[in-house]
Amino acid sequence: MSHHGLLRASITVERKRVQVGDQMLYALTYNGRYMPPTLRARPGDVIELRMTNRVDQDTNIHLHGLHVSPRPPADDIFIAIPFGQTRHYRYELPRSILPGTYWYHSHAHFYSAAQVAGGQSGVLIIDDLRQYLPDELKDITEHTIGLKDDQVDGDSIKTSPLSIGAATNRTVNGQQNPVIHMRPGETQLWRLANIGANIYYKLHLPGATFHVIGQDGHPVHRVYSASSLVIAAGARFDVLVQAGQPGVARLETLPYDTGPAGNQFPQADLATVLTEGKPMRPARIPSRFGPEMDLSHAEVAARKTVTYTENADGTEFYINGNTYDPDRIDFTSRLNTVEEWTVRNNTDEQHSFHVHTNQFQLMSVNGTPVSPSRGWYDTVTVPVRGSIVIRTKFLDFTGKTVLHCHILNHENMGMMAVLDIVRDGIPSQAPSGPGPSGRKPSGHSPSGHSPSGHQPSGQSPPGHGMRHDG
Repeated sequence: MSHHGLLRASITVERKRVQVGDQMLYALTYNGRYMPPTLRARPGDVIELRMTNRVDQDTNIHLHGLHVSPRPPADDIFIAIPFGQTRHYRYELPRSILPGTYWYHSHAHFYSAAQVAGGQSGVLIIDDLRQYLPDELKDITEHTIGLKDDQVDGDSIKTSPLSIGAATNRTVNGQQNPVIHMRPGETQLWRLANIGANIYYKLHLPGATFHVIGQDGHPVHRVYSASSLVIAAGARFDVLVQAGQPGVARLETLPYDTGPAGNQFPQADLATVLTEGKPMRPARIPSRFGPEMDLSHAEVAARKTVTYTENADGTEFYINGNTYDPDRIDFTSRLNTVEEWTVRNNTDEQHSFHVHTNQFQLMSVNGTPVSPSRGWYDTVTVPVRGSIVIRTKFLDFTGKTVLHCHILNHENMGMMAVLDIVRDGIPSQAPSGPGPSGRKPSGHSPSGHSPSGHQPSGQSPPGHGMRHDG
């Protein structure tokens, strides 16, 4: 938690044998824990992170969803921290940053899926979401529900090869079926965060309703209610949950199908909700919540199209026909302008769309408009053979950043592109290699990878194209 405007933390990446659910397994840990402490800061704070790498793979860190600079020493995902080295990050949070639930994780290219699946992720909260709550809910009990999943290989969490559809153990904050206590009639704030690498959750609590007050770190303007919530990898929801009569219920993820070429995720119990004790008077659920923000009538400076495709055997994934190349600028946008992007999914499985640095307003899905009161995200699912339209305003920061599918296996196998946010048409920083060429990048294509993202012999080593930092 920050003090006097500063959050200072040290993170050490190391492989250790730790408790994961109901097993002792070797995992990729932050500070020796599968579920590391939640970091908390406030708008206008400075976050200083000291990261030390003690594993034999390059790594780095990304503060997912935060509106911070993509330039070093802040959220620069193009760097690689080698074994035995330390990097110092510094993030200056704008005072205008919105309160909500975010997360942090490895963004080392070719390694991100393995490292996040292995355990390298944690929750980050920007306070204070409570400012929008009515007085009777100011002292509400809060639970952070970090959804992490693992596949087991002997005495270790499996990191390679990773098959998204394989049997997967799901945990809440690294625990197997923990108990969440509520009193009859009590209203609680639950922060639901999918901080795993690849899989979807469809959360459901029998007999209860999720009243959504925030999504992807963005307070909604009008609260909406749902009996279940689909949460893609990387996405988050802040919800109010109101208990009913005394009893026991199971927080579960329902079966979910991502399409003919995708995966079918089975039902699984996640946590036990135990309602008992002295009853409370049910609070009024607010109908309005955060500030109203809408780009529907904004002047659009440019329109862009992002098209997702993949090859027949699911070993290469493309954006506009290219696999990822950190040395190629794929999109250029100007600071202080609004752009409208159409994201098309020309595949037979769902993909997600995530962009760094600035959140976006979801305008429509398959042509159906989305209300601006609940349209702000940083990670959203693109339907099978469908499309979404988003608008975003490039505020405060210039620099090279990325957009990608947040199913990290797909990102690692090419479904990521470089966005350069510039001032007055001047490149924000010189690329480290040749500019756009329209060709498929050499040395970076994951051709020949298995669907796991496994690196075959003869390929460029994982982390190739990243700047090494020591």
